[in-house]
Amino acid sequence: MAGTITYTMIKPDAVAAGNAGAIIKMIQEAGFRIVAMKMTKMSPETAGKFYEVHKERGFYGELCAYMSSGAIVPMILEKENAVEDFRKLIGATNPAQAAEGTIRKLFAKSIEANAIHGSDSDENAQIESNFFFATTDKF
Repeated sequence: MAGTITYTMIKPDAVAAGNAGAIIKMIQEAGFRIVAMKMTKMSPETAGKFYEVHKERGFYGELCAYMSSGAIVPMILEKENAVEDFRKLIGATNPAQAAEGTIRKLFAKSIEANAIHGSDSDENAQIESNFFFATTDKF
């Protein structure tokens, strides 16, 4: 059975462009309840820990530098079938391939600066949520 939570993070490019509010509005209009949310900035070390699964990949250093370049808005979202439904809402990683009306089609600048992160599994949603939020942070 699919889980009821997912994790997302509005990335530095979208926050810097002033798109966080519009993205949050789309998320809520799609029926997701925000369980936890904050604005923060990751240090390069924190970004390195969050993206540790990609450590051996060629893009790891650039990814950590980009994700620590500005403010982000991490959130825990709740809805039935949360991960799958959210992946549909955000669209393909490459905004050129994202469906019309998706967050990435509307707000992403490139594959790298693609506006938003969304967990790819129920297991990763839990891991990623716990990385940014303690149990007491959720409401």
